Amino acid sequence: MQQYLRVKAEHPDKFVFYRMGDFYELFFDDAERAAPLLDITLTSRGQSAGAAIPMAGVPHHAVAQYLAKLVKHGESIVLVEQVGETTGKGPVERKVARIVTPGTITDATLLDAKRDTLLAAVTVQGKRAGIAWLNLVSGAFTLTDVPFSEVQHVLDRIAPAELLVPDAEDAPPAPRAAAPIRTLPAWQFDRDAAQRSLAKQLGTLDLTAFGAADAPLAVGAAGALLAYAAATQLTALTHVRSLTVEAASDFLALDSTTRRNLEITTTLAGEPAPTLYSLLDGCVTAAGSRLLRLWLVQPLRSQQRAAARHDGIDTFRVQPAVQRGVRAALKATIDVERVVGRIALRTARPRDLAGLRETLAQLPLLLTAITESSSALVAGAAENLAVAPHWRALLSRAIAPEPNPQVRDGGVINAGFDAELDELRALDANCGDFLVALEARERTRTGIANLKVEYNRVHGFYIEVTHAQLGKIPDDYRRRQTLKNAERYITPELKTFEDKALSAQERALAREKLLFEGLLDALTPAIEPLQKAAAALALLDVLANLAERADALQLVRPTFVAEAGIAMHGGRHPVVEQQVESFIPNDVTLARDRRLLIVTGPNMGGKSTYMRQIAIVALLAYSGCFVPAQNATLGPLDAIYTRIGAADDLAGGRSTFMVEMTEAAFIVHRATSESLVLIDEIGRGTSTFDGLALAWAIAHRLALENRCLTLFATHYFELTALAAELEGCANVHFDAVEHKDSIVFLHAVADGPANRSFGLQVARLAGVPPETIRQAKSYLARLDRFSAGNETQSDLFAGPRAAALPAGFADPRNAAVIERLTALDPDALSPREALETLYTLRKLIDQ
Repeated sequence: MQQYLRVKAEHPDKFVFYRMGDFYELFFDDAERAAPLLDITLTSRGQSAGAAIPMAGVPHHAVAQYLAKLVKHGESIVLVEQVGETTGKGPVERKVARIVTPGTITDATLLDAKRDTLLAAVTVQGKRAGIAWLNLVSGAFTLTDVPFSEVQHVLDRIAPAELLVPDAEDAPPAPRAAAPIRTLPAWQFDRDAAQRSLAKQLGTLDLTAFGAADAPLAVGAAGALLAYAAATQLTALTHVRSLTVEAASDFLALDSTTRRNLEITTTLAGEPAPTLYSLLDGCVTAAGSRLLRLWLVQPLRSQQRAAARHDGIDTFRVQPAVQRGVRAALKATIDVERVVGRIALRTARPRDLAGLRETLAQLPLLLTAITESSSALVAGAAENLAVAPHWRALLSRAIAPEPNPQVRDGGVINAGFDAELDELRALDANCGDFLVALEARERTRTGIANLKVEYNRVHGFYIEVTHAQLGKIPDDYRRRQTLKNAERYITPELKTFEDKALSAQERALAREKLLFEGLLDALTPAIEPLQKAAAALALLDVLANLAERADALQLVRPTFVAEAGIAMHGGRHPVVEQQVESFIPNDVTLARDRRLLIVTGPNMGGKSTYMRQIAIVALLAYSGCFVPAQNATLGPLDAIYTRIGAADDLAGGRSTFMVEMTEAAFIVHRATSESLVLIDEIGRGTSTFDGLALAWAIAHRLALENRCLTLFATHYFELTALAAELEGCANVHFDAVEHKDSIVFLHAVADGPANRSFGLQVARLAGVPPETIRQAKSYLARLDRFSAGNETQSDLFAGPRAAALPAGFADPRNAAVIERLTALDPDALSPREALETLYTLRKLIDQ
């Protein structure tokens, strides 16, 4: 146990999987914690301080599935392997062979094929923060410095699997993250030490060439992150050869609320579908799916870069045959990005290299298909696919056509690659032939017709002769075993062969392991060109996929202009469109002189979908995708902000209204004249007049101070007066029509304000009891009369005063009759109820 306890002392925050024979065992607290998480039996072994030592174990051949469960729970694991031989003279030598943490996993069985697994680090100084994140499998390394208030939004965007923060007394609270947070000593975030370690890692004198001067805080975070990642891999990170410094001006700003409201990668309920990503992801490679996800969650600011992606899509749209050929070739490829990472980390398996060999065979076909493309992106991809052919030749010579999954199983290295290995294999493979030939020779030499040459695991090779033939035994036979009816012998020739044969398989396996490790070394210079080829394959997959999706979903190429605004004809919400039988397209025009649209109309009339589809068109256009519209023209954008729906934040101690106001405050402080803002139903969580006043003031500020492109949906019809008051403000509405007891939503936008909200009709559709609806009608009539008769209450924002109630309505008897009549639903009355109602009305008049 001392050996185990030494390892545990070095890794107190991780589960220690301690190899003992065919099992990985866990002890003490690790066993007690792991048993319920992994659904394994908790037992005990020996004693410590007079108490039984808790123990639990998992089979070594099934360890991957247990590691996956623990990683999913945010746990880290240390695997301790036996490296010495069992001698019976003390414990077998063991050492840490592997450290698995949520942000540093590289094994294909643990990774999500369609999602990047990122390790991130954050350090804060004053009101600024530095963030670094690393994709350990691909080697992509990114840094950024941001205001502290933006840290949460960056983390929500990159969604790290593990977050590193400094452990310092004066450190601010760690940001909220779904990923496990690890604290490291604050000195590991030292900027000067980080600059030296990063320059050494990247093979440069300093970090000037990478623009790291623009992210000084992130450099410290990157140093801590790099050291942590290297420590978990127990090897150098040779594939991390560059870093990218990200600027806020590179991408369209999407805060966490906007990402959630637009349902880009997850629904509001947290499901992976139906979402924008699930609709557009028809990629045939996992790397393509990951790149598409990145494009959608990180739309570009640059119109030129987005247009370059549009050009790439057009390349495949106008050449359907090329599109099909490229996608067919890509289907035959593997995830090169991740395989190259495993080669660099020396964790690649034989079938990884076999798959790489087959993928390299597809590159010439892809090159031929895209050589004449006019797209700059596709042409760049073609250059990166021109991998030197000798790498494929090396893999073809070295790796067997169908290698075993693990090197330890043998059958990995191709025949003819190594003469020594071929000889060892021949000894093993030709053993049977040798024994048959030896048996025939010995029968001839001795004249013993029933002589046998055989083998068993206990005594090895032997010649068996019955007792009746013992007189014919030659002098060079040496007795090995005596049986009841026979004797077993061995000869010098058989002994020599036995020594070779019994060690041949073991030596062959050792030789294969040595050759495989040498092959990984030989592939090290290929890492950089293979990384470029992997990026090119993913890019081609995304472009070809988006071309196919554009045809299937009737998407069009958007047009970019220099002047701020959005003009869209026949726009659609692509996800909602797939969920309904018939979707009604709508238009929108936003410009400098029409920058605030007050959107009114009934509940379920289509206001929220209309606003979301405009934001989605903008997001898709700047992501480099085609858009769901007949045509769309977009000016420059720097951000998309939304405040749609609301729920309380019990964990954060915030009410629904507080959440709503926090989101509104976030928008009014950040929106610029190039931002697209969606506001839906603001001011509902407080009194009517408070909410109306706040909604009016926020709309006023967005129009006059922020001057952003805004859609402002509301049920406060008083806000429609803003169109007459504010320059650049206009009204649009959605309508509905009643038919008998039902209501039909038109879902078509039109200019001007709505005149009704149809709230009671929607309540009836929702299943509110008829009696409750009648009571609501009655109370609504009373409210209307109160509003009309209250001379002291004029329009909230100094509009014309409401007309007084006609004199005849002041008679309380008339009021009672009118109230009763208003509450009636004639179609719902039986003849008896109708007669009773007439008598009741008569009594009211006679009172």
